Amino acid sequence: MTTLMEEKPASATPTHAVSVAVAPAVTGGSAGGLSLANEETVLEVDQFNLWYGAKQALFDVNLKFPRGKVTALIGPSGCGKSTLIRSINRLNDLIDSVRYSGDMRLNGASILGRNVDVIELRKRTGMVFQKTNPFPMSIYENVIYPLRIDGENRKSVLDEIVERSLRRAALWDEVKDRLHESALQMSGGQQQRLCIARAISAEPEVLLMDEPCSALDPIATAKIEELIYQLKGLYSVIIVTHNMQQAARVSDYTAFFYLGRLIEYDTTEKIFTNPGNKQTEDYVTGRFG
Repeated sequence: MTTLMEEKPASATPTHAVSVAVAPAVTGGSAGGLSLANEETVLEVDQFNLWYGAKQALFDVNLKFPRGKVTALIGPSGCGKSTLIRSINRLNDLIDSVRYSGDMRLNGASILGRNVDVIELRKRTGMVFQKTNPFPMSIYENVIYPLRIDGENRKSVLDEIVERSLRRAALWDEVKDRLHESALQMSGGQQQRLCIARAISAEPEVLLMDEPCSALDPIATAKIEELIYQLKGLYSVIIVTHNMQQAARVSDYTAFFYLGRLIEYDTTEKIFTNPGNKQTEDYVTGRFG
């Protein structure tokens, strides 16, 4: 569970600034061609507030996530990033003390109502967690697990989805000859790509990633980042990360959170090179966080 932690005031003495290289966007040629005003919205967060018991963790969050793009959520630990994406696929509903107000709309339809099929919602908003969580079953069965829940048993259909999902997760060539071996025998990086394959096997509209590389080595991290770049366009990706360089490398848009509030949301290039808020500038240059 992610809760809002008490933050210490920023130090008056700046630490070494973090040098961040922002990759140019492929849409429209350059990063400067991106604009939230020109994007089609896939997911809208509207005046969203959330409490853990008496402790408020999110305050009046308003966000429009663009379709087919990668949006990074950044900010210090305890600022509400993970709480927000766990709210999108209703994982916070499993915590008795949680209550919330406001709305979230996926393709214009509310996803917070009592009549929403939460299992169906979680297939439409696939989730990849910080800690790899392959199921104790074969690689093949891990990938098709969401389809098994739906009662899909046609071997031809399952075989096609396994290959397609593993190819999209850049894992097919590494495991195609051992699909029926235990997923627990895979390396950490392979397990995380398997979890991505499982999340996209149900063809979600949004792919949620909660610090997917934090437990991986640099080589495995590079593979995941390359995969995120390749998945852009096929899916709308929302990634939580503490790694400023990673946010700059993989995302089109970046939202900065602090103490449960959305401070600034813009193109990744602007957030890292010309932020409009002093708190944002202090965070991305390493003065606090």
